Formats: sequence, structure tokens, C-alpha cells
Amino acid sequence: MTRTGTRLRPDERTAELVSAARELLGEVGYERFLPAEVARRCGVSEATVYRYFPTRHALLVRVAQQWFDEILDALDPGVVVHDGTEEQLRYVVRYAVEVVRREPTLTRYILNELRPDPEFRATSIFRSNRRFTGIVSQVLRDAVARGDLRDDVGIDLLRDMVFGGIEHQAWAYLRGEGEFSTDRTTDGITTVIYRGMAAHPSHPSHPS
Repeated sequence: MTRTGTRLRPDERTAELVSAARELLGEVGYERFLPAEVARRCGVSEATVYRYFPTRHALLVRVAQQWFDEILDALDPGVVVHDGTEEQLRYVVRYAVEVVRREPTLTRYILNELRPDPEFRATSIFRSNRRFTGIVSQVLRDAVARGDLRDDVGIDLLRDMVFGGIEHQAWAYLRGEGEFSTDRTTDGITTVIYRGMAAHPSHPSHPS
């Protein structure tokens, strides 16, 4: 819906532009994303958009940062309500899978456009991503400290196995070329990490 160019405070105008940009991004993808269309939807000139965001890239990065802020706010308190290593791990894996499913365009933009940038590690998006993946790392680290998981494989490697597995399972979906199962992906990754790293694995009994 086209909005009117009502006079707004700078923070209100910024929020309006980011909201319209996120809506547009979800509809057309980042390849066809145009600041001029954001301006039209907000009822302002294209020059107004560029006054707040000097480049198309800057606007898209702000949209991505808002998304990360939302998923971090929702995830941070969620882990502690789950008892036991397996359920905590399942929770954070499922959350990461559902994030991809809810925002495929933003996920693909970060993976394809932002992550390959040599300057990516100096950005706020990188720091937010580290916070996000760091929650999985903390679940794993706590499990090792409790003696639930072995300590002979690095936490960083286990974390990368979680997110690498999600990325590969979801890649066709992110390109709009197929589907994937949230349940199977969550259960499969959780099972591989938890049972594969269990400090005291249980073995099925065999008939004598």
C-alpha cells in the first residue's frame, strides 16, 4: 500500500523506510530491489530515501540488521526454558531452521551478497551473526562442561556442522527451486551432533 509523505521525525522516517524496504525485498528479491519503489510506497521522493540511506546497499544492510535484532531478541531467553542438552540443542537448531524458512530472501542476500565481501568481518551484520551462532556454541560448550558431550572435537567445528548442515539442506529452497523439511532437518542435525558426541552413548541391547 502506498503511504502518504507525512512529515515525520527522523527516527520515524527511518523506521518507515526500513519497513517498506523489508516488505518490498520479500516480494521482489534483492536482485530487483529498487529504492525508487521504497520511496513510492512511502509517498516521498527518491532523494529522501538517499538522504537517510546513501546507497541501496546501506538500506538493505539496515533491513538485515533489523532482522538479526529480532531473531536475537527472541532466541536469547528461549534456550534457558529447555531442560537437558538434547532439548536445548534441538531448540536452537529448530530456531535456526525456522529463521531460514521465514526469511529466505534475507538469508540468501546475506549468504550471496554480504558474506563474500572482504569487509564483511568488520560489519555489524557479522557481529550479529556471531552472536546468533554463538548461542549454539554456548549450548554445546555448556554440554561439554556438564559432561554430557565429549571434549575431543572443537566447539567451533560442531557449530559449523550445525549451520553448514542447515545451509545445505535449505539451499534449493532459498533459490526458490524446492522444499525441505523443518522436522527432518532439525531432528537429523540434532541426532548427529548429540548422539555422535555423547560422552556416555547408550547402545541398543542385542538379543543373546
